[in-house]
Amino acid sequence: MIKFGWNFLGLVFFITLIDVLLLLMSPTRSWANTPEISESSEPIDSSILAPVKDDKTILVPEYVEEDNNYFLNQVTPISDIVLPSVKSPNTSRSVDQDSEIGQVNSVSQLSDVKPTDWAFGALQSLVERYGVIAGYTDGTFKGNRALTRYEFAAGLNAALDRLNELIATSTADLVKREDLETIKKLQAEFAPELAQLRGRLDALEGRTTTLEAQQFSTTTKLTGRVQIVTGSLLSGNNVITKRPAPRVVTLQNSVSLRLNTSFTGRDSLGISLGGGSIASLGQTRAGLLGTYDGRTADNANITRPFNDLSVGGLRYRFPFGSKTQVNIYALSDGANELGFTIPINPYFESSLATGSNGISRFSRRALVYNYGDSGGGIAVLHRFNQQFQFGLAYSAPNANNPTDNNGFFTGRYLALAQLLYTSPGSRFRAALTYVNTYSPPNTQGLSGTNFGPAAGSNLVNSTVPGTGTVANLYGVQAFYQVSPRFAINGWVSYAAHRYLGRGDGNAMDWAVGMAFPDLGKKGSLGGLFVGMAPRMTRLSKNVDLGAGLGQADKDLSLHIEAFYQYKIADNIEITPGLIWVTAPDSNASNPDSLFGWVRTVFRF
Repeated sequence: MIKFGWNFLGLVFFITLIDVLLLLMSPTRSWANTPEISESSEPIDSSILAPVKDDKTILVPEYVEEDNNYFLNQVTPISDIVLPSVKSPNTSRSVDQDSEIGQVNSVSQLSDVKPTDWAFGALQSLVERYGVIAGYTDGTFKGNRALTRYEFAAGLNAALDRLNELIATSTADLVKREDLETIKKLQAEFAPELAQLRGRLDALEGRTTTLEAQQFSTTTKLTGRVQIVTGSLLSGNNVITKRPAPRVVTLQNSVSLRLNTSFTGRDSLGISLGGGSIASLGQTRAGLLGTYDGRTADNANITRPFNDLSVGGLRYRFPFGSKTQVNIYALSDGANELGFTIPINPYFESSLATGSNGISRFSRRALVYNYGDSGGGIAVLHRFNQQFQFGLAYSAPNANNPTDNNGFFTGRYLALAQLLYTSPGSRFRAALTYVNTYSPPNTQGLSGTNFGPAAGSNLVNSTVPGTGTVANLYGVQAFYQVSPRFAINGWVSYAAHRYLGRGDGNAMDWAVGMAFPDLGKKGSLGGLFVGMAPRMTRLSKNVDLGAGLGQADKDLSLHIEAFYQYKIADNIEITPGLIWVTAPDSNASNPDSLFGWVRTVFRF
């Protein structure tokens, strides 16, 4: 045991050292603050269900999709995405980007210009005679304060442009000699400021032209996430061969890109691309451990080659009335489009933008969500009021397959309904979820299984060969932000399986998670998680799922997880963590498995 402890400490040190070296060797080491998607971050202020921070409310972090939208009217307006154009000096615009400058008719409207100043009288005479000066649309120069010389120069510059226009259009007789003398005096007095103003405007216009020419798109926002993961199995057997699984340190990766486009300012077209080499610890009777128990959250798609960049999500979201949102997706699932619109446990769940905070797939999702798989479908969300939201979703994982027992209506499907309550201030959330799902005989989805949660024991993920399977799932989930630095979440899920023509079975899972925001450093996060992963609790005597007729899972298996997500910079974080599974595959004859994981995430 002592030897194991020293080996483990050495491995953790080695893993951490590798990730630090990767950071140091990065060709770009600028960790300056840059805006990030939501992600995780930090979401657009929502008047519907997202938390609002005031003196009496604790702000709960939300991990949303990178289109920054919780509900139909939170889509980022395109005007907020497109770089604002900066006009040349003769358009009477100030270089100040915070407030727009418009034309006013009298210096007296510029309430911040003191009437006692000699320049005030001079400009007043010019303005009232020629009718031009630049000022902010509220008639002031930045509140109740005196003009700076630079601000005054901006107004003078506008007057000069106007006089130049009069001279150029052969109306020079309108410009009096005394006004020209006044202008010369003002030009001499404010020569440095005028030169600086025009120089800055020219430089800014040049930079803007370059940015507009090189920008990715005026309507589409691109965000991305790169993960570098170091991990190793520290203890455990393959539950099928009963032999020790390899203890091999691996260095793996994943890349996710998100393109989000809005056509009206309230709709959203989202396209997700991804690929990677993060191997699953196991699958149903296959892989390193021979079971999905302990499966990590960041695994690559097991039905595609490693590092094969492919479309992972495609959906269009738009409002239908003032309180209803419709999501039509060609590639996604109902849980992502409906169940995670407002995360029930935001410190453990993930989004396409953020990646998962929790290390394992189980800590991220309850059983009731896990039967879903990527495919085509539709989801509709309706907001009754500020506290209650109801959603319906229908997904068909094999909707694109035209063969028998497939397709949108005749193949595998998942129908999900959920009622979500969010308290004022968002400190407490609770959801009731129901799912009905069907899988025809011998079909398979993108998760590599034809039925089941793709987490937990082998039996709960198995079907009877040649037999269709129906399930009714029920889930209760809750989250409570106890204080700014401590939150707790939990769930209980129950599933009733029917193996058509053979018999029935029951499955169940439960979990409790504790989160510690800002642990050690602002923006960092600690997490502890304990639960029972999905297991088959009862099986009809005529059903054999691979362990014998009527044989359900034998023993209680606990999933224990700990992680610490350390924020290195706004867009860089490193997360060491451990996954400990007792009685893997719900069989006490299998020794415990322990897995070490260090994940480094870069967002852009």
